[in-house]
Amino acid sequence: MRHGTYHRSVTMWTDRRVLIMGLGAFGGGVGVTRWLCEQGADVTVTDLRPADELQDAIEALGAVDCRFVFGQHHHNDFEQAETVVVNPAVPCPWDNPYLLTTLAAGGTLTTEIRILIEQVDRTRCIGLTGTAGKSTTAAMTHHLLEHAGLHTLIGGNIGGSLLGQLDDITTESWIVLELSSAQLHWLDADAHGWPGWSPAIAAITNIADNHLDWHGSVDHYIHSKETIFRYQQDGDVLLRGEAMPRTPLDLAVPGAHNQRNAALALAIAQKVTDTEPTALANTLQFFPGLPHRLCAIDRGPNPRFFNDSKSTTPEATVLAVESFKCPKRIHLIAGGYDKGVSLAAIASLAPTLAGCYLIGQTASTLAAQMPTDSEHCGTLEQAVQTALARMQTNDILLLSPGCASWDQFSDYRERGERFSDLVRHLTI
Repeated sequence: MRHGTYHRSVTMWTDRRVLIMGLGAFGGGVGVTRWLCEQGADVTVTDLRPADELQDAIEALGAVDCRFVFGQHHHNDFEQAETVVVNPAVPCPWDNPYLLTTLAAGGTLTTEIRILIEQVDRTRCIGLTGTAGKSTTAAMTHHLLEHAGLHTLIGGNIGGSLLGQLDDITTESWIVLELSSAQLHWLDADAHGWPGWSPAIAAITNIADNHLDWHGSVDHYIHSKETIFRYQQDGDVLLRGEAMPRTPLDLAVPGAHNQRNAALALAIAQKVTDTEPTALANTLQFFPGLPHRLCAIDRGPNPRFFNDSKSTTPEATVLAVESFKCPKRIHLIAGGYDKGVSLAAIASLAPTLAGCYLIGQTASTLAAQMPTDSEHCGTLEQAVQTALARMQTNDILLLSPGCASWDQFSDYRERGERFSDLVRHLTI
């Protein structure tokens, strides 16, 4: 039997002049563009990247009735817009000259995630954030709730948009949202005049310095993260990863950090389901993990190549290395876009490893900090070739960059797919 839908908060979008700032490649821009067009808004999409770099997103939109501006932004578009939907990748939005133009002209700013939370019941929302592990923990939570027989949707920073699935959400549905620090910034009452919002169940995996290029300071990053619980109400739940029990669980995914992720996911699931804890835990052995997160590349019965391209923080790289029993067998590929955070944690791994192969903008910085010799390779192709020449039987090649990918790739997925392609075509 289909349960009832709940009342949705409605903004009148019909004929409203809306500017989508940043179509993006992860689905959120596509989802909000399509949804706003369906609501009758007068939509323009503007993105600094040229159209040929956004073909997948453009094709995903299909025949929607909107105007495109690629390769540049125009102040006139921002001045005429009644509402600008800002891609969360836009850094320091409070200083962005185009957004300041909109505000000066009397327009408003919002985001896809802000529009979504206006349409759903916060008491049925589970929000997860953290510096590392939030995607896996969100996916584990979704896995557990579905196996407990609950209708569950997952969205937010993990990709795509739930706006197109609003008709599937009922009063009995649970919504799992992975929320980045940038997304949470836009849910803070201090940001851009909107009321503050936090989910009824909030979870934080951990917090360490990250995304200083976006936030400008550690304090602002932490403040944004803490929006996950800042506006909770009496009876709401806040769970922290460091407070979870350390009982070993039978998991298909490796690593002590995934044990911690699983413990947090179990704690969340136990708050919303009557399922017996042991039965819940048993379903985690069927959780396969997420792409680009310590994903073994299939080249035979003994995995030797691991794609952990989603590792975009030094802490995530440390966790990846610690997932293996013998670090002296690991050849690590690290480096990438410089987010302005300390890379000392990656550099300190060098003496424990079989080799380090450095790529991207941060290669020189990492090389200078490492107490032992490393290979300054520059590109991913060169790193794979150099590492392969040094690898011995049963050694492991691990791509766990600890940095973002934007200096050489469009996103971590492209980086991970390129690594996987290189490894699959190796002649060994």
